[in-house]
Amino acid sequence: MSKSFGAMSVAQLSVLIQGGAADPVDVAEAVFETIATYADKAVFTTLLEGRALEEARAASKRLRDGRSLGLLDGIPIAWKDLFDIEGLPTTAGSVVLAGEAPARHDAAVVGLLRQAGMIAVGRTNMSEFAFSGLGINPHYGTPVNPRGADLPRIPGGSSSGAGVAVAAGLVPVAMGTDTGGSVRIPAAFNGIVGYKATRGRHAMEGVYPLAKSLDSLGPLCRSVRDAVWIDAAMRGLTAPDVVERPLHGLELLVPENIVFDGAEPGVIAAFETALERLQRAGARVSRTVIPAFGEIFDLMTRYGPLVTAEAFALHRDRLAGSNADRMDHRVVMRTRLGAKTTLADYLAILEARGRLIDEVERLVGDRLIAFPTVAHVAPPIAPLEQNDDLFFATNNKTLRNTALGNFLDWCGVSIPCGTGEAGMPVGLLLSATAHRDEALLGTALAAEPVIRGDFA
Repeated sequence: MSKSFGAMSVAQLSVLIQGGAADPVDVAEAVFETIATYADKAVFTTLLEGRALEEARAASKRLRDGRSLGLLDGIPIAWKDLFDIEGLPTTAGSVVLAGEAPARHDAAVVGLLRQAGMIAVGRTNMSEFAFSGLGINPHYGTPVNPRGADLPRIPGGSSSGAGVAVAAGLVPVAMGTDTGGSVRIPAAFNGIVGYKATRGRHAMEGVYPLAKSLDSLGPLCRSVRDAVWIDAAMRGLTAPDVVERPLHGLELLVPENIVFDGAEPGVIAAFETALERLQRAGARVSRTVIPAFGEIFDLMTRYGPLVTAEAFALHRDRLAGSNADRMDHRVVMRTRLGAKTTLADYLAILEARGRLIDEVERLVGDRLIAFPTVAHVAPPIAPLEQNDDLFFATNNKTLRNTALGNFLDWCGVSIPCGTGEAGMPVGLLLSATAHRDEALLGTALAAEPVIRGDFA
């Protein structure tokens, strides 16, 4: 059984630990053994074995003494390489930050989950500075999607190592960040669950930013229930407060524009089949054009993407110095495009964003929005590494659907709904307008088994 601890859901493992059938120290040791024997060494950038075993011993003692901290006590978790970990520099997937001063404190959410009894296993790899949806990293290597049976395929980004660590059964949960899809994309590509919270739902102190007006947090895990438990602890709650909502009468809105453009037939088929299952379970589906989607891309064409403008402001001095030569040239090229966005342009984007959020909230109302998380399955790594034009075109298409939710301040959950080309996973993205996370998660709890169908 020990070899399979990392392949369990948080809920499954919690039953074993709380019931005394598994000891947190044994769990932690087994997780590190599994990581050590896993062939792909690009999944983690740092392992925290000493800290993890210390935390596991403390959890074990609490459980023996009858003082469990709750459902998450003794559960291992991996952290994306942009969360501050006390005593270590925060490198954000880049070699240029490796010599920075170590963090004096854990990031706020790292501290909250430690207070809930979770065991910090290590830091997972990512796209450099979180600025790509593909997960390719020339410095620390690119984690290979464990679902690919034919050839090495991308993990999705920017939370690449997080997606692979869970999908490969190394840890039951890994924490990511999401600025344009960086939780939901690797979840979809790797066939797991990824929850992106409404921006501001979780504390951002100690998290290396990309674009603060878009950045949000969320776990990559095996089930929606796992995400619900983790979300509660990230908000300092001692128990989950999300209630499962019935599917009968659920109203789903499927956009007719943008999100299906150029979609692979296998992705469309998996999505539509899952949608039919939801309808048979009592959901009502309506389809309509969401005009704001087109206007968002018109704004990007006219002024440049909001994320690129804010990323340039963050890295402007770095890009002007010698450190630019040490960065991924594709990250440098993309970030420098932000210099074209003037202050007047930036303010125009923000003004239009506020208006579009209001318009879409009126259009959507209390409905949830459903469409494919990504319009294609995970493509092969090698061509993307060799061809910059292909890299940028694929990156744009990969981010397209999920980035709409970031711009509109939505929350979202990607749930596996089947497979497409080469047997690779397809994700169905359920989204809700801002601050409706409880409604989204409560519905997703009931919808997950229906959406998954036969997908394991």
